Amino acid sequence: MTRLPVETSPAGRNDIAHHLHPYTQLRQLEREGPLVIVRGDGVYVVDEHGKRYLEGMAGLWCASLGFSEPRLAVAAERQMRVLPYYHTFSGKVPGPVTELAAKLMAWAPVPSLKSGRILFANSGSEANDTAYKLVHYYNNARGRPLKKKIIARQRGYHGVTAAAASMSGLPMMHRHFDLPLPGILRVSAPHFYGNGLAGESEDQFVARLAQELEDLIAAEGADTIAAFIAEPVQGAGGVIIPPPGYFERVQAILKRHDILFLVDEVITGFGRLGQPFGTQVFGLQPDMMTVAKMLTSAYVPMSALFVSDAIYQTLADASTEVGVFGHGYTYSGHPLACAVALETLRIYESDDVIGHVRRVAPRLQAGLQRFAGHPIVGHVRGLGLIGAIELAEDPAARKPFEAQRGVGAYFVRRAQEHGLITRALGGDVIAFSPPLIISEAEIDLLLERAALALSDTLDWVRGGG
Repeated sequence: MTRLPVETSPAGRNDIAHHLHPYTQLRQLEREGPLVIVRGDGVYVVDEHGKRYLEGMAGLWCASLGFSEPRLAVAAERQMRVLPYYHTFSGKVPGPVTELAAKLMAWAPVPSLKSGRILFANSGSEANDTAYKLVHYYNNARGRPLKKKIIARQRGYHGVTAAAASMSGLPMMHRHFDLPLPGILRVSAPHFYGNGLAGESEDQFVARLAQELEDLIAAEGADTIAAFIAEPVQGAGGVIIPPPGYFERVQAILKRHDILFLVDEVITGFGRLGQPFGTQVFGLQPDMMTVAKMLTSAYVPMSALFVSDAIYQTLADASTEVGVFGHGYTYSGHPLACAVALETLRIYESDDVIGHVRRVAPRLQAGLQRFAGHPIVGHVRGLGLIGAIELAEDPAARKPFEAQRGVGAYFVRRAQEHGLITRALGGDVIAFSPPLIISEAEIDLLLERAALALSDTLDWVRGGG
């Protein structure tokens, strides 16, 4: 039987007794109890005791408009009163789906997607899982049954369904789950700080990763490889920003070998990097593109998969042979989610939210760079309103702390004590991804609280923690 912490509230006791938490150290949760959040206010959340926290991660990279946008609440209530649910199966469609699909096509970053189709789901995991399935469907329909393998990257994150977790490159997502599924190939993450060799320049690093990709394709056979999946900026893997030229080299290789390019914009879509999509930032040409999170500012679960016209035409032709396109979700294009997504996109446009990101992002990036040179900071990186500081035992030697010391986790606990919520990712990477509406004054406060946590962590490390 679980022993409850002495000071845990009734809500906390219920949580420990009945709730299986995602991505949580479960025994530690049993000992310490949860942080119970009861209210949102702009870029802040408030716990059950009334303490306010600046939410430095926008929840899970997703609450772009903060935690109290009234226009989204009004849009949700209006739709609930008119049509709370209908489906998109068998040629039927709730009205808001048609409007949202057209609106998203207007947002699509490349012509091949603008002329294609959109398939709605409920999460980034489902959208990427659907992309995995469509890769198989597409190649079967084209008479290429052997062309099914998917190349993914170390430290990539694409979700938690069986297929999406398989494409993700984080070992904790595979161990004990009997993953990854067969047919997933792996190449290195474009993390120069972590993966660059001694004396190697960034250009040489990019060339080495391109050669690694070429060698893998040659070894496996291009006729067996269907797709390559990548985030423009790797989020959960450590806020990894690719060096210049990386995606240019990768895309040239994919095109030469007739390999589809799947772009996961679940974190980077809708303005996080200062452009509508990371696809535009890095000059990508996706065959399929997934979005979620900031599509609704996370107020309602929703995701979407953009499918190029070339792929759609193949799917449509093949479905006539089967009799029906045999894929979809009960909540694909849920009218409530569509209404909230439409209002979210209207706010992005009317309030120039992406322009605001471009205006305030330099303050966040400059503030994070001030941590460079700190005794336990090995690397600082960021783009737009996403950033990270990577902690290290010996920054000059790029030597990380031993994982079991839990240095990043200690930083996060101290930040929380100082009223800042952030996350420690694999390798003691402290991530920052605040709501897109954050002000410069709030960025300053975020940095001030992060500095306090970093000072506490240094003292703890020097004290033998």
